[in-house]
Formats: sequence, structure tokens, C-alpha cells
Amino acid sequence: MAVKRQRGDADTATKILDVAERLVQIRGFNGFSYADAAADLKITNAALHYHFASKAELGAALIVRYAARFADALAAVDTRIADAPAKLEAYAGLYLDVLRSRRMCLCGMLAAEYQTLPKPMQAAVVRFFDENEAWLKCVLEQGQAEGTLQFMGSVSDVARLIVSSLEGAMLMARPYGDIKRFQAAASQLLASLARATPQAEQMGN
Repeated sequence: MAVKRQRGDADTATKILDVAERLVQIRGFNGFSYADAAADLKITNAALHYHFASKAELGAALIVRYAARFADALAAVDTRIADAPAKLEAYAGLYLDVLRSRRMCLCGMLAAEYQTLPKPMQAAVVRFFDENEAWLKCVLEQGQAEGTLQFMGSVSDVARLIVSSLEGAMLMARPYGDIKRFQAAASQLLASLARATPQAEQMGN
């Protein structure tokens, strides 16, 4: 009975996180309440508080789960893709997948509300972007070594440019409801980093 109850508690907690994540990605962290989540799940506020005592606790759990899932996706990119430009395309594809579901990047939404977030959530948001930039730096360094990427400035600066450009492109596509706006911006960004192959350079001459 205890095992069954624990499994049931875990399932409920996961459902709460799923609903809260969707609400944050659509409305923002300050745009939803426990009452909204409870109504969606058809449970009481008390039941929700049983799993997450405070909204701040729920928010921190959301970031941890989202960041872990994103890290797994980046690890999968490293496993299945060899060259740096293709890795960057796959990275942009992660943002595109979120936008296709009519949502925004969870941490991008939270970054817009950064000043109003509890301190632990602020730290977790910054950590998410730091981890993304660290992965991108490795890809950029790989591209430099391979001769497949070219850019001005440090790998740190370019990694930050990529993250901020993709987050911004998502934001600008949202009011228009037009994914093509994001795709065009992402394509231009990646094209500006890709180094022409010797064959392509000869054709240009």
C-alpha cells in the first residue's frame, strides 16, 4: 500500500509540474495561481500545497526539471551529430519545437520576470543560461578547430549572442503567431556563423 501511495503521489506531482509548466510558458510565472493549476487538474488547493508547499518551491522544481530535460537534449545532440554547424542547427531546433507547441522557453519567460522571482528561482534561471552558453562555447570551439565556423569576438560573446538571438526571435514571433519569423531569424544567425567550404568559395569567385 505504501509503494502504491508513493507512486500515486509521484504521478500527481508530475501532473502538477506539467500543468504549471504549460501555464508559465503561456502566461508567465506571475500570470497563474495555484487556483488555476488546481482547477486544471480538478484537485483542491490543499492537495497542490501538499506536493509543493509554496509557489516558489513549485517554480524552482519547474526550472530544475526543464533544465535537466534541456541538458538531456543537448547530450543527445552531441551523441548523434558530429559537425559543429549541424549541432547549432539542432540547438535552434529545440527552440523551434517549443514554439511549434505555442509555448515559449520556460526560462526565457522567467527571465522577463526576473526581478519579481524568489532568489532561488533567479539563481536557477541564470544557471540554465550559463549551462547553455557553456555547451555552445564547446560547439563554437569545435567549429573553429574544424574550420566549419567563423565569427568575430570570443566564443563567450558569440555563445551569448546565439542564446539571446534565439530567445528574442521566439519573443518576436509570438505576437504574430508566425513561426516563419523565428525560422528566418535563426537561419540568418546560423548562416552568419557558417564558414563557406572551399568549393563554395571557388564558385563565388
